[in-house]
Amino acid sequence: MIRFSDPALVADVTKVLALSILAFVVAMLVTPPLAFVLYKYRFAKSIRSSGVPVFTSLHKKKEGTPTGGGVIIWATTAILAFGLLVLATATQSPTFQKLSFLSRSETLLPLGALVASAVVGLIDDYWDVRRFSPFGGGLRMRHRLLLYTAIAAFGAWWFFWKLGWDRIHIPALGDYIIGLWYVPLFLLVVVSTAFSVNEADGLDGLAGGILLFCFGAFAAIAFSKGLTDLAAFCAVIVGALLAFLWFNVYPARFFMGDTGSMSLGVTLGIVAMLTNSALVLPIIGFPLVIESLSVIVQILSKKFRGKKVFQSTPIHHHFEALGWPETKVTMRFWIVAAASASLGTILGILGAGRIL
Repeated sequence: MIRFSDPALVADVTKVLALSILAFVVAMLVTPPLAFVLYKYRFAKSIRSSGVPVFTSLHKKKEGTPTGGGVIIWATTAILAFGLLVLATATQSPTFQKLSFLSRSETLLPLGALVASAVVGLIDDYWDVRRFSPFGGGLRMRHRLLLYTAIAAFGAWWFFWKLGWDRIHIPALGDYIIGLWYVPLFLLVVVSTAFSVNEADGLDGLAGGILLFCFGAFAAIAFSKGLTDLAAFCAVIVGALLAFLWFNVYPARFFMGDTGSMSLGVTLGIVAMLTNSALVLPIIGFPLVIESLSVIVQILSKKFRGKKVFQSTPIHHHFEALGWPETKVTMRFWIVAAASASLGTILGILGAGRIL
């Protein structure tokens, strides 16, 4: 039984909550100068006008809204991670040493993946906005897939060859050694999660709200498994997401962009693997699964049946086309996200598997 009077437990809970609040404050301070830069330099994507008449008619009014707001989230996380580590090392203060959450065993890999994929996404956003790149705009799908797979492959190497981890946990059944199959599983989880989050980033506040519940769920799961630094890492992202959502809810002052959606998707997948909760991830991120499935179904239907199933995909655009106000679509997705994340958290904690 957990004893809430245990000083060590109280200290760990305080650390997680304090860092989440600190991240919110830092992100709120970072946002005004970033928004100024985004507007001043017209860092805005053009709304597609060919081949997607439903999308264009629904979103033409958003023309000129800056993208790249995801910088707020990953920059805040990086600033706190490295800033607290420097302060802890330089001052030897017990307070800073306790608050520091950058550790080799828990958070170095997800933080590195977050920053690396965010930089790739930022370059993609820049090229897309400026219509200047070797590809005549942003990165093409095959190039994005290759780059994010490379980032995921490094994570798979780290887990399988460096740490010797080759097992997957099935809730209520236990851990199963899958050997080399762990590598393609890792790639599938990380890359598919990244692109699912990217697909959900289509309405004001939609992706940010879903991710808020997902990272909150994994903060709880990580904490329950004794991964306090990883729980703090997730909590920092939650705090930064709250600040981002303050400005991203309808009507959005700026969009997340690939620098936010792809990096947070990659990171979410890696956190799921770190907590040995990959099979719980589709439950926690159920709205993301629905978004991706709708795109897959639409593509297959058009290819083999010659007609569409949905008026527009991802599916949130279909609901818009049916006449739902954008805010109603977003809030209903948030409700589903809250319910699925709660269920996934329970399954992830009660059916917990071994961790690294």
